[in-house]
Amino acid sequence: MMDWDKLRIFHAVADAGSLTAAGDTLHLSQSAVSRQIRALEESLNTTLFHRHARGLILTEQGELLFDATRSMNKRLEAAAARIRDSEEEVFGELKVTTTIGFGTLWLAPRLVKLYEKFPDLKIDLMLEERVLDLPMREADVAIRMKEPSQADLIRKRLMSVHMRLYASADYLEGRAPINEMDDLREHRLVCQNPGSAQVSASASLTQSLLSHDLHSLLTVNNYFGVLQAVNNHLGVGVLPNYVVEDFPNLVRVLPEVESAEVPVFLAYPEELRQSKRIAAFRDFVQEEIIAHRSKLRSSLVA
Repeated sequence: MMDWDKLRIFHAVADAGSLTAAGDTLHLSQSAVSRQIRALEESLNTTLFHRHARGLILTEQGELLFDATRSMNKRLEAAAARIRDSEEEVFGELKVTTTIGFGTLWLAPRLVKLYEKFPDLKIDLMLEERVLDLPMREADVAIRMKEPSQADLIRKRLMSVHMRLYASADYLEGRAPINEMDDLREHRLVCQNPGSAQVSASASLTQSLLSHDLHSLLTVNNYFGVLQAVNNHLGVGVLPNYVVEDFPNLVRVLPEVESAEVPVFLAYPEELRQSKRIAAFRDFVQEEIIAHRSKLRSSLVA
Protein backbone atom coordinates (compact mmCIF):
# COMPACT_ATOMS: atom_id res chain seq x y z
CA MET A 1 0.00 0.00 0.00
CA MET A 2 1.35 3.44 -0.94
CA ASP A 3 2.15 5.97 1.79
CA TRP A 4 -0.35 8.89 1.63
CA ASP A 5 2.22 11.34 2.94
CA LYS A 6 4.74 10.40 0.24
CA LEU A 7 2.04 10.72 -2.44
CA ARG A 8 1.16 14.20 -1.14
CA ILE A 9 4.82 15.24 -1.36
CA PHE A 10 5.19 13.66 -4.83
CA HIS A 11 2.12 15.59 -6.05
CA ALA A 12 3.52 18.89 -4.78
CA VAL A 13 6.90 18.24 -6.47
CA ALA A 14 5.28 17.18 -9.78
CA ASP A 15 3.01 20.24 -9.68
CA ALA A 16 5.86 22.67 -8.91
CA GLY A 17 8.53 20.99 -11.05
CA SER A 18 11.13 21.58 -8.34
CA LEU A 19 12.10 20.21 -4.92
CA THR A 20 12.73 23.69 -3.50
CA ALA A 21 9.35 25.12 -4.59
CA ALA A 22 7.52 22.03 -3.30
CA GLY A 23 9.43 22.29 0.01
CA ASP A 24 8.34 25.92 0.38
CA THR A 25 4.69 24.95 -0.23
CA LEU A 26 4.86 22.02 2.21
CA HIS A 27 7.08 23.81 4.78
CA LEU A 28 9.72 21.07 4.48
CA SER A 29 13.43 21.24 3.72
CA GLN A 30 14.64 20.34 0.23
CA SER A 31 16.54 17.36 1.63
CA ALA A 32 13.42 16.05 3.44
CA VAL A 33 11.39 16.31 0.21
CA SER A 34 14.17 14.60 -1.79
CA ARG A 35 14.38 11.76 0.78
CA GLN A 36 10.63 11.10 0.56
CA ILE A 37 10.69 11.05 -3.27
CA ARG A 38 13.60 8.58 -3.27
CA ALA A 39 11.77 6.36 -0.77
CA LEU A 40 8.63 6.43 -2.94
CA GLU A 41 10.67 5.53 -6.06
CA GLU A 42 12.28 2.63 -4.17
CA SER A 43 8.91 1.34 -2.93
CA LEU A 44 7.57 1.40 -6.52
CA ASN A 45 10.89 0.17 -7.97
CA THR A 46 10.81 2.88 -10.66
CA THR A 47 12.11 6.37 -11.51
CA LEU A 48 9.46 9.09 -11.26
CA PHE A 49 11.54 12.13 -12.30
CA HIS A 50 14.31 12.94 -14.75
CA ARG A 51 16.63 15.30 -12.88
CA HIS A 52 17.86 18.30 -14.89
CA ALA A 53 19.79 21.44 -13.97
CA ARG A 54 16.64 23.48 -14.69
CA GLY A 55 14.40 21.30 -12.51
CA LEU A 56 12.53 18.02 -12.60
CA ILE A 57 10.64 16.43 -15.49
CA LEU A 58 8.22 13.54 -14.95
CA THR A 59 9.07 10.18 -16.48
CA GLU A 60 6.32 8.18 -18.18
CA GLN A 61 5.73 6.33 -14.88
CA GLY A 62 5.73 9.68 -13.04
CA GLU A 63 3.06 11.02 -15.43
CA LEU A 64 0.87 7.99 -14.65
CA LEU A 65 1.19 8.57 -10.92
CA PHE A 66 0.64 12.34 -11.29
CA ASP A 67 -2.62 11.68 -13.20
CA ALA A 68 -3.76 9.52 -10.29
CA THR A 69 -2.79 12.03 -7.56
CA ARG A 70 -4.40 14.91 -9.51
CA SER A 71 -7.65 12.94 -9.79
CA MET A 72 -7.40 11.99 -6.10
CA ASN A 73 -6.86 15.64 -5.14
CA LYS A 74 -9.99 16.70 -7.04
CA ARG A 75 -12.04 13.97 -5.36
CA LEU A 76 -10.78 15.10 -1.94
CA GLU A 77 -11.68 18.72 -2.79
CA ALA A 78 -15.18 17.54 -3.79
CA ALA A 79 -15.54 15.64 -0.49
CA ALA A 80 -14.37 18.72 1.46
CA ALA A 81 -16.91 20.86 -0.44
CA ARG A 82 -19.70 18.43 0.40
CA ILE A 83 -18.72 18.43 4.08
CA ARG A 84 -18.71 22.25 4.14
CA ASP A 85 -22.07 22.24 2.39
CA SER A 86 -23.63 20.22 5.19
CA GLU A 87 -23.67 23.53 7.11
CA GLU A 88 -26.86 25.58 6.89
CA GLU A 89 -25.24 28.78 5.63
CA VAL A 90 -24.43 29.41 1.97
CA PHE A 91 -20.78 30.45 1.89
CA GLY A 92 -17.45 29.58 0.31
CA GLU A 93 -16.30 29.32 -3.30
CA LEU A 94 -18.56 28.34 -6.19
CA LYS A 95 -16.90 27.76 -9.56
CA VAL A 96 -19.36 28.64 -12.33
CA THR A 97 -18.63 28.18 -16.04
CA THR A 98 -20.56 29.33 -19.08
CA THR A 99 -19.93 30.85 -22.51
CA ILE A 100 -18.39 34.32 -22.90
CA GLY A 101 -21.59 35.68 -24.48
CA PHE A 102 -24.07 34.37 -21.92
CA GLY A 103 -21.73 35.07 -19.02
CA THR A 104 -21.04 38.71 -19.91
CA LEU A 105 -24.42 39.68 -21.37
CA TRP A 106 -26.90 37.79 -19.18
CA LEU A 107 -25.35 36.26 -16.05
CA ALA A 108 -22.77 38.75 -14.74
CA PRO A 109 -25.13 41.78 -14.73
CA ARG A 110 -27.61 39.81 -12.57
CA LEU A 111 -25.18 38.45 -9.97
CA VAL A 112 -25.67 41.46 -7.71
CA LYS A 113 -28.99 39.92 -6.61
CA LEU A 114 -27.28 36.66 -5.64
CA TYR A 115 -24.63 38.50 -3.61
CA GLU A 116 -27.31 40.59 -1.87
CA LYS A 117 -28.91 37.37 -0.67
CA PHE A 118 -25.68 35.47 0.09
CA PRO A 119 -22.89 38.01 0.80
CA ASP A 120 -20.43 35.30 1.98
CA LEU A 121 -20.46 33.52 -1.39
CA LYS A 122 -17.24 33.65 -3.42
CA ILE A 123 -18.03 33.08 -7.11
CA ASP A 124 -15.28 32.17 -9.55
CA LEU A 125 -16.85 32.90 -12.96
CA MET A 126 -15.05 31.06 -15.77
CA LEU A 127 -16.19 32.30 -19.16
CA GLU A 128 -14.97 30.24 -22.11
CA GLU A 129 -16.35 28.31 -25.03
CA ARG A 130 -14.49 25.14 -23.98
CA VAL A 131 -16.71 22.69 -22.09
CA LEU A 132 -15.12 22.21 -18.66
CA ASP A 133 -15.16 18.77 -17.03
CA LEU A 134 -17.61 18.94 -14.10
CA PRO A 135 -17.05 15.42 -12.66
CA MET A 136 -13.30 16.22 -12.56
CA ARG A 137 -14.17 19.45 -10.69
CA GLU A 138 -12.85 21.90 -13.27
CA ALA A 139 -16.05 23.74 -12.27
CA ASP A 140 -18.91 23.11 -9.83
CA VAL A 141 -21.81 24.18 -12.03
CA ALA A 142 -22.18 24.99 -15.73
CA ILE A 143 -24.69 26.78 -17.92
CA ARG A 144 -24.36 25.27 -21.40
CA MET A 145 -25.90 25.94 -24.78
CA LYS A 146 -26.65 22.25 -25.42
CA GLU A 147 -27.62 19.26 -23.31
CA PRO A 148 -24.57 17.84 -21.45
CA SER A 149 -23.68 14.34 -22.60
CA GLN A 150 -22.04 13.02 -19.41
CA ALA A 151 -24.22 10.53 -17.53
CA ASP A 152 -23.13 11.49 -13.99
CA LEU A 153 -24.50 15.04 -14.18
CA ILE A 154 -27.76 16.46 -12.89
CA ARG A 155 -29.14 18.70 -15.65
CA LYS A 156 -32.04 21.12 -15.83
CA ARG A 157 -33.30 22.84 -18.96
CA LEU A 158 -33.52 26.56 -18.29
CA MET A 159 -34.78 28.17 -21.50
CA SER A 160 -34.37 28.34 -25.27
CA VAL A 161 -32.41 30.95 -27.19
CA HIS A 162 -32.65 32.01 -30.85
CA MET A 163 -30.10 34.04 -32.79
CA ARG A 164 -31.79 37.00 -34.48
CA LEU A 165 -30.90 40.19 -36.35
CA TYR A 166 -30.78 43.49 -34.46
CA ALA A 167 -29.62 47.06 -35.12
CA SER A 168 -29.69 50.25 -33.07
CA ALA A 169 -32.48 52.73 -33.74
CA ASP A 170 -29.81 55.36 -34.53
CA TYR A 171 -28.19 53.12 -37.13
CA LEU A 172 -31.48 52.43 -38.94
CA GLU A 173 -32.55 56.06 -39.02
CA GLY A 174 -32.01 57.59 -42.46
CA ARG A 175 -30.63 54.38 -44.00
CA ALA A 176 -32.12 52.15 -46.68
CA PRO A 177 -35.02 50.10 -45.23
CA ILE A 178 -34.50 46.36 -44.65
CA ASN A 179 -37.59 44.48 -45.83
CA GLU A 180 -35.99 41.35 -47.26
CA MET A 181 -32.68 39.47 -47.09
CA ASP A 182 -31.26 41.06 -50.25
CA ASP A 183 -31.61 44.51 -48.61
CA LEU A 184 -28.76 43.51 -46.26
CA ARG A 185 -26.35 44.15 -49.15
CA GLU A 186 -26.76 47.88 -48.51
CA HIS A 187 -25.80 47.45 -44.83
CA ARG A 188 -22.88 46.23 -42.76
CA LEU A 189 -23.39 42.82 -41.14
CA VAL A 190 -21.83 42.31 -37.69
CA CYS A 191 -21.55 38.67 -36.65
CA GLN A 192 -19.34 36.03 -35.12
CA ASN A 193 -16.56 34.79 -37.33
CA PRO A 194 -17.85 31.49 -38.81
CA GLY A 195 -14.63 29.80 -37.67
CA SER A 196 -14.94 30.89 -34.02
CA ALA A 197 -16.36 28.67 -31.29
CA GLN A 198 -20.16 29.01 -31.25
CA VAL A 199 -23.30 26.88 -31.21
CA SER A 200 -24.06 25.18 -34.52
CA ALA A 201 -27.44 26.98 -34.90
CA SER A 202 -25.63 30.33 -34.82
CA ALA A 203 -22.95 29.16 -37.26
CA SER A 204 -25.65 27.96 -39.70
CA LEU A 205 -27.52 31.29 -39.60
CA THR A 206 -24.26 33.22 -40.06
CA GLN A 207 -23.26 31.07 -43.05
CA SER A 208 -26.62 31.67 -44.76
CA LEU A 209 -26.37 35.45 -44.19
CA LEU A 210 -22.80 35.56 -45.55
CA SER A 211 -24.00 33.92 -48.79
CA HIS A 212 -25.84 37.15 -49.73
CA ASP A 213 -22.84 38.95 -51.30
CA LEU A 214 -22.52 41.58 -48.54
CA HIS A 215 -20.58 44.74 -49.31
CA SER A 216 -19.42 45.41 -45.75
CA LEU A 217 -18.74 43.01 -42.88
CA LEU A 218 -17.42 43.03 -39.32
CA THR A 219 -16.74 39.69 -37.65
CA VAL A 220 -15.92 39.29 -33.95
CA ASN A 221 -15.02 36.13 -32.03
CA ASN A 222 -17.72 36.53 -29.34
CA TYR A 223 -21.21 38.00 -28.86
CA PHE A 224 -20.05 40.66 -26.43
CA GLY A 225 -18.00 42.23 -29.22
CA VAL A 226 -20.94 41.96 -31.66
CA LEU A 227 -23.20 43.72 -29.13
CA GLN A 228 -20.67 46.52 -28.54
CA ALA A 229 -20.45 47.12 -32.30
CA VAL A 230 -24.25 47.11 -32.78
CA ASN A 231 -24.75 49.46 -29.80
CA ASN A 232 -22.24 51.82 -31.41
CA HIS A 233 -24.27 51.87 -34.66
CA LEU A 234 -21.84 49.87 -36.82
CA GLY A 235 -24.46 47.74 -38.53
CA VAL A 236 -26.96 44.88 -38.29
CA GLY A 237 -25.84 42.27 -35.78
CA VAL A 238 -26.52 38.58 -35.21
CA LEU A 239 -27.30 38.36 -31.48
CA PRO A 240 -29.08 36.02 -29.04
CA ASN A 241 -32.63 37.15 -28.27
CA TYR A 242 -31.99 37.35 -24.50
CA VAL A 243 -30.11 40.67 -24.97
CA VAL A 244 -33.26 42.60 -25.94
CA GLU A 245 -34.52 43.10 -22.39
CA ASP A 246 -31.30 44.79 -21.23
CA PHE A 247 -30.76 46.87 -24.40
CA PRO A 248 -34.13 48.43 -25.33
CA ASN A 249 -32.48 50.63 -27.99
CA LEU A 250 -32.07 47.55 -30.20
CA VAL A 251 -34.59 47.03 -32.98
CA ARG A 252 -35.25 43.62 -34.47
CA VAL A 253 -34.56 43.48 -38.22
CA LEU A 254 -36.23 40.94 -40.56
CA PRO A 255 -38.46 39.35 -37.85
CA GLU A 256 -38.92 36.17 -39.92
CA VAL A 257 -35.17 35.43 -39.79
CA GLU A 258 -33.86 33.46 -36.82
CA SER A 259 -31.66 30.48 -36.02
CA ALA A 260 -32.84 27.05 -34.94
CA GLU A 261 -33.62 26.75 -31.22
CA VAL A 262 -30.62 26.64 -28.85
CA PRO A 263 -31.51 24.90 -25.56
CA VAL A 264 -29.84 26.27 -22.39
CA PHE A 265 -29.06 23.77 -19.62
CA LEU A 266 -27.78 24.10 -16.06
CA ALA A 267 -25.66 21.11 -15.00
CA TYR A 268 -23.68 20.00 -11.95
CA PRO A 269 -22.13 16.71 -10.72
CA GLU A 270 -24.34 14.12 -9.05
CA GLU A 271 -22.02 14.21 -6.00
CA LEU A 272 -22.94 17.88 -5.38
CA ARG A 273 -26.69 17.12 -5.24
CA GLN A 274 -26.88 18.23 -1.58
CA SER A 275 -24.72 21.34 -2.03
CA LYS A 276 -26.29 24.46 -0.50
CA ARG A 277 -24.18 26.68 -2.79
CA ILE A 278 -25.37 24.87 -5.92
CA ALA A 279 -29.01 25.02 -4.73
CA ALA A 280 -28.70 28.77 -4.06
CA PHE A 281 -27.20 29.40 -7.51
CA ARG A 282 -29.72 27.13 -9.31
CA ASP A 283 -32.70 28.82 -7.60
CA PHE A 284 -31.30 32.30 -8.35
CA VAL A 285 -30.86 31.49 -12.08
CA GLN A 286 -34.37 30.00 -12.32
CA GLU A 287 -35.92 33.05 -10.61
CA GLU A 288 -34.04 35.39 -12.97
CA ILE A 289 -35.22 33.44 -16.01
CA ILE A 290 -38.85 33.63 -14.84
CA ALA A 291 -38.45 37.41 -14.35
CA HIS A 292 -36.69 37.66 -17.75
CA ARG A 293 -39.58 35.84 -19.53
CA SER A 294 -42.13 38.03 -17.78
CA LYS A 295 -40.35 41.23 -18.92
CA LEU A 296 -40.09 39.96 -22.49
CA ARG A 297 -43.80 39.13 -22.56
CA SER A 298 -44.79 42.54 -21.20
CA SER A 299 -42.52 44.32 -23.73
CA LEU A 300 -44.16 42.36 -26.56
CA VAL A 301 -47.64 43.31 -25.34
CA ALA A 302 -46.56 46.97 -25.05
